[in-house]
Formats: sequence, structure tokens, C-alpha cells
Amino acid sequence: MTAPAQTGPASGAAPSSASVIAAETPVLAHNYHPLPVVVARAEDVWVEDVEGRRYLDMLAGYSALNFGHRHPVLTAAAHRQLDALTLTSRAFHHDKLASFAAGLARLTGLDMVLPMNTGAEAVESGIKLARKWAYEVKGVPADRATIVVAADNFHGRTTTLVSFSTDPVARDGFGPFTPGFRIVPYNDLPALEAAIDETTAAVLIEPIQGEAGVVIPDDGYLTGVREATRRAGCLFIADEIQSGLGRTGRTLAVDHEDVVPDVLLLGKALGGGIVPVSAVVARRDVMEVLRPGEHGSTFGGNPLAAAVGSAVVDLLATGEYQRRAAELGEVLREGLSALTGRGVVAFRSRGLWAGIDIDPSLGTGRHISELLMAEGILVKDTHGSTIRLAPPLTITREDLEGALASLGKVLG
Repeated sequence: MTAPAQTGPASGAAPSSASVIAAETPVLAHNYHPLPVVVARAEDVWVEDVEGRRYLDMLAGYSALNFGHRHPVLTAAAHRQLDALTLTSRAFHHDKLASFAAGLARLTGLDMVLPMNTGAEAVESGIKLARKWAYEVKGVPADRATIVVAADNFHGRTTTLVSFSTDPVARDGFGPFTPGFRIVPYNDLPALEAAIDETTAAVLIEPIQGEAGVVIPDDGYLTGVREATRRAGCLFIADEIQSGLGRTGRTLAVDHEDVVPDVLLLGKALGGGIVPVSAVVARRDVMEVLRPGEHGSTFGGNPLAAAVGSAVVDLLATGEYQRRAAELGEVLREGLSALTGRGVVAFRSRGLWAGIDIDPSLGTGRHISELLMAEGILVKDTHGSTIRLAPPLTITREDLEGALASLGKVLG
């Protein structure tokens, strides 16, 4: 890949990357271990550090930047709203929320929207909604509702959500944990069906497990989950916070099997990389168990978030980004297939999303990420020697092929 020309700031115009990183250490909680790059500017698929070095962003904020950095349609929507109204809280109505909710409901094929801010808030809200529905509609005895989840999941970092994580790094030291969850192996329909009983409010799964390394279930698994929950009279909650909104070549990952869940959890890309926006989208009869005062969020559905979220929905309604992800996903798959056996042990991909298992003899995922950073490519490791690729859906074929060439170079 031919890197863009390197430019540097004028003398004294900006601190060095090393000085910025050093300044963070005494004042920031050490709950992240980022690569040693300090991003100062960005546009579309490219970011620039404080020294003026440019990098191709192949992570896209874990899919929060599906439309690239500072997409002009999204920034224009944000600027217009900043000049008008940013926050009312839900104590009052505002003029942007209904159109956002209506558009998102149309896009997903569901009925009603509960707007929140972060992905974790969306998952927490989905859990509360499912429990409330179980008590009021299904007739589960008070405080006995259970939710079936999958091992190796990642749904967020709150105390309740790490309660059903199987990752010791996420769990250790944070108990006591919230009860009411049954963990079964992912992609194992018999185990899932065996875990469902009369107390089950919902099955909560990621249609593709992102943090686990872009783990894609067998064909028919999602259809089987939908059928099992329908037979058992419980809800199917699909966490599409990473997999949704164009990433896999369809609007939602469940669309690959034409499955419609009862409850859909969205976030990340819904905010266009500008503001945190998440949402629970559900069937009307499910969402209507919530009544005034039972759940809320000061910033959830705020005017700025609704304006940006509406612009995101409008972009996706064209189908352009889903098509790009599907078409370029074939380029990604072909490139990774060519590297298999040449440093790549195995990979899993759907659309513009891939988990790549590197030969451990070549280094950890962190080491490979650092080598790619030196080549001007930003990726992120996950467990062991696995790295993830999730470029903005605006990436060109040339840049994608260049990133794959760089991966081949660092693998030797």
C-alpha cells in the first residue's frame, strides 16, 4: 500500500505522541491499553496523529464509524441541530424525536423505539423490558424470570452485563453478580432449547459474536433460535450493536436468515461517530409494558442524538452502504483466503467484518497490531493471536486491498 505523504506540524504547534501518552498516565484510569498512536484529526477512512502521520482506520470504532469519520451528511445534520436545540430531557417533547423513531422502526421492520445513549444502556433496557413483559404478559412469578444467553458473549461492561460474561477479565473482582441468567454454548441449538423453561423471559444473543473474534454461527442457527423462542412463548432479543446497520452487507445480521426478533438492540453506528446513540426497537405489544416513570434517561433521545440518528437512518435507507459492505466483503474474503497458510491460520468474515487468527509463532494479536500500525494501518487485537478488521463502509477497494497487502507484509 502506498502511504499518503507524511506531513508534520509546525515547530511547537502540537505536543508529541509520547508526551500526550505520558500526560495521560497519572490522571486517567488504566482500564484501556491502546496502541501508542495519538489521533488528532480524521476524515473518512483516514486518521492523522499529532505529528502528522496518517493511518488507514481498519477498526472504525468497533463499528461506531460505519460511515467513516466526519461524514458530511452527518456532520451537517449535527451542525444544524447544534444551532437550534441540543437537550430538553424527556420532561418535554421536541421536534426531532418522532421522525427518528418512525424512521428507525421502518428500517428495522419493528414498531416502537426506546431511545438510549450507549450500547450497554440498550442491553440493560432490553433486559428490563423482557423481565417486565415476562411478569405482565407471560405470567412468570415475580422475581423469577430468567434470560438465556450465550457463552463468550460481549454485551457491555455494567455489573448486570458482566454477570453473565464468561470472560474472567470482564468479571473478576466485580461481584456479587446479578442472578437470572442461564449461559449456554453459542451456536448450540439443543443446549439453548434445553435451557428454556416456563420462567424464561427471553433469549439474548449476538447474531455474530464480535468481541469473541467475529464468530459466525452455522446457517440456520438464528432461524432455530427464532423458532425455539416462538414455541416456548419467550422473546428473542438480538444484540446488533456491533453487527447491525450495514456492517455485514445487510441492514441487520439477522437479515441473512430473514429472521425478525421481538426485540432489537442497536447502538454504535446509530450515532454516526458523532454522539452516543442507542435504541431498543421492539414489537408494540412488548414495548407497551413500559409506562411513564418506570424507565428513562436524561440524554436518551435528545434533539442532537435524534437529528444525527435520523441522518444515519436516511443513509441506510438508500441501501448503498449495505451493498458496499457486501461487495467489498468479497474482496476482503478473497484477500484473507490468499493469506491463509501464509501467517493466517483461519478467519471468519461477513461483509466488511473479519476475525483473523494469526499463527501464534508470529506473535500475539497485539504484536501484529503494532506491526500494522508501523505500516500505517490501525486494527485491534482481541483474544490471543486474533485481530479484527472492521473498516468504515466507505472504504475504497484500493485502500482495502492495500491494507490486505500490508497484513501480508507483516506476516512475512
